[in-house]
Amino acid sequence: MPGSDAAAGAELPLAGCRVVERSRTPAAAYAGRLLAAMGADVLMLEPAAGSPLRAAPPLLAGGMPVSALFAYLAAGKRSRVCELPSPGGHEALHAALADADILIDDTPVAEREACGLAPPALARRFPKLVHVSVLPFGDSGPKRDWQAEELNLLHASGEGFLLPNGLSNERFPERAPLKIYGHFAGYQGGCMAALAALSAWWALPAAGGQHVDVSVQDAALAVGAFALQRLGDGSLEHRATRRFRYGGVFQAADGFIELLTLEDRQWDGLVDLLGRPDWSADPALRDPLERSRRGDEINHRVREWMRQHRVDDIVRRAQELGVPAAKYRSPADVVHGAHERARGLFAPAALPDGRPAEVLLAPFQFRASPLALARGVPALDESRQAVPETAR
Repeated sequence: MPGSDAAAGAELPLAGCRVVERSRTPAAAYAGRLLAAMGADVLMLEPAAGSPLRAAPPLLAGGMPVSALFAYLAAGKRSRVCELPSPGGHEALHAALADADILIDDTPVAEREACGLAPPALARRFPKLVHVSVLPFGDSGPKRDWQAEELNLLHASGEGFLLPNGLSNERFPERAPLKIYGHFAGYQGGCMAALAALSAWWALPAAGGQHVDVSVQDAALAVGAFALQRLGDGSLEHRATRRFRYGGVFQAADGFIELLTLEDRQWDGLVDLLGRPDWSADPALRDPLERSRRGDEINHRVREWMRQHRVDDIVRRAQELGVPAAKYRSPADVVHGAHERARGLFAPAALPDGRPAEVLLAPFQFRASPLALARGVPALDESRQAVPETAR
C-alpha cells in the first residue's frame, strides 16, 4: 500500500497517508474528516481569514465563538494558512503537496488556474498525487461553474421531490417540500470523495496519480437509486405516493417508531408482536402481494395497537422477534445512550480555545484497530509545517 513504509507497525488503517485538504464546503471537509478518522495525517490549507466553515452556524455557547459544524469536520486535522492566489500561497501549496498522497479540493473551476490548482498542471508537477475535486455538479458538463447550497443540491438530487412522504404526507398533505436537516447531500458527496480517494490511492502502483471528479449531486442522487430504478420502469415516484405498502412511521404512546417488514419471517414476527390478533389469521395474508394490496388496512390495525404501547417496550420485543423496528431518538438520547457509549461512538476533542468537547468519532468502527482522534479541533494556522518531521 502506498505510504505503508512510513506506517510500519501503526494500528490505524490510514496511518502514513498524507492528505492536503482545501475546503470551503462540508462535502470536501467531510471527505478529509473520514480519512483523518482512519488515521491519515490531514492538513487543512486555510485562507488568512480562516475557512468559511469556521463561522458556520450553529455556534457553541461559552468562550470564543466556535462553529459546531466546523468542530466536527475539523477534529483530528491540522491547520496552516495558505492564501491563494498569491506567490506566498503558491509556495505554501507546493510545499504541502510535495509529500502528500491525496489532495481534496473544492476550488471552483473558474478559480483553479489562478490558484495553481488546475488538474493538468498539478499532474505534471506531482505525478503521484491523487487529486480529488469535490464540486456541486462536478468539474465537467454544462453545470461545472454552478455554485449550490445544501438546499439546491438536495432538490437537484430528487429528494426534495420525494419528501415528506408516508405518515408525514398523510398528516400534512399541503406541506411544502422539506429539506433534510443538516448537510445530507454534502455528507453524501464527502463520503463518495473519500471512497474515490482511497480507490485511486490504492491503484497508484498500477495507474499512477489520478484526478478524480466528484459531483455532490451525483452522490446524493445515488441515495435514491430505487426511485431511479422505478423511473426506468415507467413509474414516477412522488411524495404523495411514495411510501411502504405497509409499515413506515408509527406513533406509539410516547414517541415514534419506524417499522418495516419485507420478508415473510418478519411478517410472522410482526404478527407475534401484535399478539396474533384475529384479523392476522386471514389465510390470504400469507401472500406478500395480498399484504401489499391491503397495506392501508394493515397499517390502520398496526397504528391502533402502537398507540397503546410504549416505544421502548415495542422496540425491545420487536428485536427479540426479528422485526425491523427502531425508535426515533432525540439528540440527547443519542449522546447519552448506553449503546453509543458502549461502542465508543464519541471521542474527546479539545476546541481551539482549550474547552473540552466530544464529537462523533466516525460513522464506522474497526474491530482490529479501534479508531481514535489524533488531535482536537485546530486553531487557525496552528501547524506551520506542511508535514510533521515524524511523518517524513
